[in-house]
Amino acid sequence: MKERTVSNSTAGVPAMPAVSERVRALHAQMTLDEKLAQIVGYWLDQNGVTAPMQSEMASGQQDASKLTDVTKNGLGHYTRVYGTRPVDPNERAAWLWDEQRRLKRETRLGIPALVHEECLTGLAAWKAAAFPTPLAWGASFDPELVYDMAASIGESMRELGVHQGLAPVLDVIRDPRWGRVDECIAEDPYVVGVLGTSYVRGLQSAGVHATLKHFIGYSASRAGRNHAPVSAGPREVADVFLPPFEMALFDGGARSVMNSYAEIDGVPLGSSAEYLTELLRERWGFDGVVVADYFAVAFLEVMHAIAADRGAAAAAALTAGIDIELPTGDAYLAPLAEQIRAGEFDEAFVDRAVLRALAQKEELGLLEADVFEDEPPTNVDLDSPRHRELARRLAEESIVLLSNDGILPLGEKDAAHKKAAPSRIAVIGPNAHRAEALLGCYSFANHVLAHHPEFPIGFEIATFLEAFTAEVEAEIVYAQGTDVEGTDRSGFEEAVAAATGAEVAVVVVGDQAGLFGRGTVGEGNDSETLELPGVQRELVEALVASGTPVIMIALTGRPYAIGWALDGERRPAAVLQSFFPGEEGAAALSGVLSGRVNPSGRMPVSLPRAAGAQPFTYLHPPLGGVSEVTATDPTPVRPFGFGLSYSEITYSDLVVDAEATAGGNFTAAVTVTNSGQRAVDDIVQLYGHDVVATVTRPVVQLLAFQRVTLDPDASVTVTFSVPTQRFAFSDRSMTRIVESGDVEVWVGANATATETAGTATRRATVAITGDAHVLETSDRRLVTAEVSH
Repeated sequence: MKERTVSNSTAGVPAMPAVSERVRALHAQMTLDEKLAQIVGYWLDQNGVTAPMQSEMASGQQDASKLTDVTKNGLGHYTRVYGTRPVDPNERAAWLWDEQRRLKRETRLGIPALVHEECLTGLAAWKAAAFPTPLAWGASFDPELVYDMAASIGESMRELGVHQGLAPVLDVIRDPRWGRVDECIAEDPYVVGVLGTSYVRGLQSAGVHATLKHFIGYSASRAGRNHAPVSAGPREVADVFLPPFEMALFDGGARSVMNSYAEIDGVPLGSSAEYLTELLRERWGFDGVVVADYFAVAFLEVMHAIAADRGAAAAAALTAGIDIELPTGDAYLAPLAEQIRAGEFDEAFVDRAVLRALAQKEELGLLEADVFEDEPPTNVDLDSPRHRELARRLAEESIVLLSNDGILPLGEKDAAHKKAAPSRIAVIGPNAHRAEALLGCYSFANHVLAHHPEFPIGFEIATFLEAFTAEVEAEIVYAQGTDVEGTDRSGFEEAVAAATGAEVAVVVVGDQAGLFGRGTVGEGNDSETLELPGVQRELVEALVASGTPVIMIALTGRPYAIGWALDGERRPAAVLQSFFPGEEGAAALSGVLSGRVNPSGRMPVSLPRAAGAQPFTYLHPPLGGVSEVTATDPTPVRPFGFGLSYSEITYSDLVVDAEATAGGNFTAAVTVTNSGQRAVDDIVQLYGHDVVATVTRPVVQLLAFQRVTLDPDASVTVTFSVPTQRFAFSDRSMTRIVESGDVEVWVGANATATETAGTATRRATVAITGDAHVLETSDRRLVTAEVSH
């Protein structure tokens, strides 16, 4: 990003962005209609529910026969040409190349359109690989693997002529009742920032621009209701919601930002010059583009009621700093043109947005003379062995073992292991034999194909039943038991009989991802309760009552209140949590059960005690925890960072620098030992606490993490280099600072690990000295780690 001075858009005519001579010359030739055409999208195939209120907002301009007329002045974006309905990618690529050539040939200025697509769990297109959902990325705590996944997604997109991806989601989880939790990475801003930055770097390494969303505060909606008001104070915004975006912009170089649908303290983000211009542009120096979330400009009129009509909504959004209206030009075309021609709005704001849009196209190579002169791809493989390998590894690393009485692993053919594998296993549950149960809300299968049941899923994906049957040498008997939703208990008897006749029962429960009422989790599918949907808890309890050992797999898009299954008197013998693990998820889960995979996932979000305890975050100050002055207990049943494995890990010999200058760094080194007989990956977690501060601080916060691989009976030393900025906060004047004073530092297996063998080591105190350090954008944000043997 480049620092530059941009005048406050509320104070008069905006300063123009610095652009190349080519862009400036191109802009100088444009008529008003040609300018407006460059800052809108066109949704050719808008014919299904893939965005909020889409049916109400449809403009009626979705007819291929109208393309020549629609694009006579050029076009800014093509909206989801691969991702709105099932289209063969090779055939669609041929169409797109022809269409881009037509735009070059038949429009006066010859500028191709920028093509954007969703890509949160892989390119959202038919036949494309479906990766684990972002909440699974968080559970993996593996930024390198997230980078590799994003790079492979970007390569597929670029091959198909796609230039911009609408990902990653950098919203920090605040309330698991919110339906979009499965799109988020974690409840910790640093984890969100590290993994989100890795995704940005990976996607952009392939020449595809990443879009950070949703800027900002969207996940803090009241009671977890989508599009509900947000009441976050400026300190929470600055210290919780902004840091992941800051990291992805400064450390990841993200080239696009998308506004949030939310309103914060009565001001919709789509009309907030304070955030979109004063913060993003003036303070942070962002020189990319800001795109509207779908219909967000029109929503200023129809949902927020701060604009009298679409023209007024367009003026508010452009003034605030939204450069591109997506997915269509409902507000930025005719309504805005009318305002400008009537002298009611300054065209300079359009010029500012157009210059940014053209600069982005130049950066992407769309202004080069030979662009699209090559032949389109004819044999695209969107689900290659490389895709599947990455999907498998990420799925395996994301599975969290929440409890285990010793039943897992189920046993192996290796004679060195004393426990024999069971010969007859019952596989039960509504998610045991459904491929869609493995996929997130923004997977193409659940996002789009749900509206096209006549089409196959388009890639190879095994259900858990199929993968588990192939994994183990045992007789498998299957019973569904019940559905994900509803109250049908008619299958209970068959399920209990199957369990009774088996040595072990595996019950797979959880969610169906979807949008706006089509499912139990996903965009618009918020929940008033955190109980498992339908009568799934009753099914599990009936199976446990049969006397057969039960292994419960929660295949979900949010954490549920399953304390009864973990700590109740009559509980399953083992419980695993898997957040929509993607196309290789069933094999990964089967591998964990068999012992082929040693589980290494950690909870990226607290496992809630009850819906009534929400919103909750482990990053709470002293008054946010259990207290003698209230009868309610918000303590989660499993904390942030929790996860078991089949090995015993111990931490020892913590060595931490005794002092550091405010704004400087300190090191913390710890020895990690695998005392077990299996190789294992461990997530080494460094925590800290500011002992006394001028505003209340969390009782514990994650400072750093590192995934390490340990052979049996092996040890490594992990040395963290920690910038004191990890203890930064907004003081009483709302200046982000690092204060002097003592901070405590320790290594733990999770956010609440006590100082006992295997879970934590002694605390060390670091004295932060000197004057308070005021944070600058040039400050170091990321912790580095070295692993030595």
